[in-house]
Amino acid sequence: MRLADRIDRLLPQTQCGQCGYPGCRPYAEAMANGEAGPDRCPPGGDAGARALARVLGIAPVPYDRSLGEHRPGELALVVEEDCIGCTKCIQACPVDAIIGAAKHMHTVVEPLCTGCRLCVPACPVDCIVMLPPASAAAP
Repeated sequence: MRLADRIDRLLPQTQCGQCGYPGCRPYAEAMANGEAGPDRCPPGGDAGARALARVLGIAPVPYDRSLGEHRPGELALVVEEDCIGCTKCIQACPVDAIIGAAKHMHTVVEPLCTGCRLCVPACPVDCIVMLPPASAAAP
């Protein structure tokens, strides 16, 4: 198995871009090529940075907190009453976890949502909230 594949398997696959790369795979490739360190993934936190350092054969380092806050897994939820159907959240979602049509309410396909939060700032009416996975299905 290629080094980039091993690294990519350790990343959280949020595709959030907080590391400065357009997704987990490009970040994994950069680490495998010696162009990036293991400390650039806030979703992975310190444990993720340690695991990546182990695979890279380098000393462990904490993740770079200036890149974002480490949070436990979350899921996006569209507040139906407030959604105007603008499709901006659909365009922002890197994993196609939001479905809907223009001028109609949108919804999040829970098993696909990675919790990357990219849909939140894209929403012009602030109708997307982030919840812990167990709470997302609650009314």
